[in-house]
Amino acid sequence: MSKNHRLDIIVKTLCDSDQPVSGTKLAKICDVSRQVIVQDIALLRAKDIDIISTSKGYIILDHDIKREIYVCHTDDMIEDELNTIVDLGGKVENVFVDHAIYGRIEANLNIHSRKDVKNFVNETTLKKIKPLTELTGGKHSHLVCASSEFILDEIEEALAKMNILSKKDE
Repeated sequence: MSKNHRLDIIVKTLCDSDQPVSGTKLAKICDVSRQVIVQDIALLRAKDIDIISTSKGYIILDHDIKREIYVCHTDDMIEDELNTIVDLGGKVENVFVDHAIYGRIEANLNIHSRKDVKNFVNETTLKKIKPLTELTGGKHSHLVCASSEFILDEIEEALAKMNILSKKDE
């Protein structure tokens, strides 16, 4: 298992837990020594991930970090895009487009899970609602929240692999 993969597992395990997770348990999950976990926790803290140590284990503080993520794709990619974001631990707060005449047009989404994605896709399909991206040829942005920059970076990497990640001015 690569170090980056191990760091991801540690962050995900801590985020998913409602109680402290011991270094011993993390070591067992990642199949490494407890000392490696201590070093990994130090690396994560250096990346501004707010992890605290308690007598019962590690806790990641729930401070959502926000990032605007720019994408461009066709309507048939909406479900895959949103599922990718939530599967990696992101929350899609909104969608917005920059229209040549009207400026920024924004809509709240508050999508946090695959169930939310399914409901959104079903509602737009049933009501035959066109997405905002129809106004901009597929170009749009989302405000995405996650518990760490690391998770936001992973989301961007996954969207890039899907060939839908864009830059602000593209």
